[in-house]
Amino acid sequence: MTELDPEQAAARAAFEALRDRICAEFESIESETGSDARFTFLPWDRLDPDGSPGGGGVRGLMTGAVFEKVGVNVSTVAGSLGEEFGRTIHGAADDPRFFATGISLVAHMMNPHVPAVHMNLRFLNTTKRWHGGGADLNPPIPYAEDTEAFHAAMRGACAGGPPGDYDRFKAWADDYFFIPHRGVHRGVGGIFFDHLEGDFDSHLAFQIAVGDAFLSSFAAIVRHRRLAPYDDADVRRQLEWRGRYAEFNLVYDRGTLFGLKTGGNVDAILMSLPPRATWA
Repeated sequence: MTELDPEQAAARAAFEALRDRICAEFESIESETGSDARFTFLPWDRLDPDGSPGGGGVRGLMTGAVFEKVGVNVSTVAGSLGEEFGRTIHGAADDPRFFATGISLVAHMMNPHVPAVHMNLRFLNTTKRWHGGGADLNPPIPYAEDTEAFHAAMRGACAGGPPGDYDRFKAWADDYFFIPHRGVHRGVGGIFFDHLEGDFDSHLAFQIAVGDAFLSSFAAIVRHRRLAPYDDADVRRQLEWRGRYAEFNLVYDRGTLFGLKTGGNVDAILMSLPPRATWA
């Protein structure tokens, strides 16, 4: 992969720094619960179809007393998209070359009363340059106060800079995180945005604000719910819900498809899948 330009390098560094803050906070939550669980980090390299270096990334994974499975991945890759797939990517229809750097996080929790969560932020370059991402809360057992706290954090991140448009991004998330064959939403939503072009600095600052808002709000929810008592019926509800989550990620999620189509690390791409699930 060729040397990164200043914007590409800045985005990668910002995503890596956000990863470090997230992992440190999640490890602190485990420590507060009496667990010594820590993230393990596994680097991986991507090769282009012709065998030349195409970037890579680091897959971070932790299993503990609070986080049954949480993955925090950062990748920076470049190469050429296939002709058919390239036609589906913004700005790649006439030129298949691409660059992408981003952070992707999914947490599946031990206690059914603690919501699962997803967060993704990315900077892509084809013939165009744009930012995308979002965060959404996925509780097996929803609580209105948790939903409101999470959305308040996303609303605050959107209010902090010009790119943010909470109402539009919330509606986008509601449309995107939907399972058509079930007729249900994957969770209680959040925000989703894509193809933000123009002012690199303000868009990257907005993305990091979203990441930090996600971290502060979700960590507070985890600390509030992690010791809640639960029974076998709660676990069954959690496992059935996880089946729905897996269906969405395998059938509809664009990030999963992009990773597989661009030669990403399969284990990192599929870390979004829950460790246990059932289909009734």
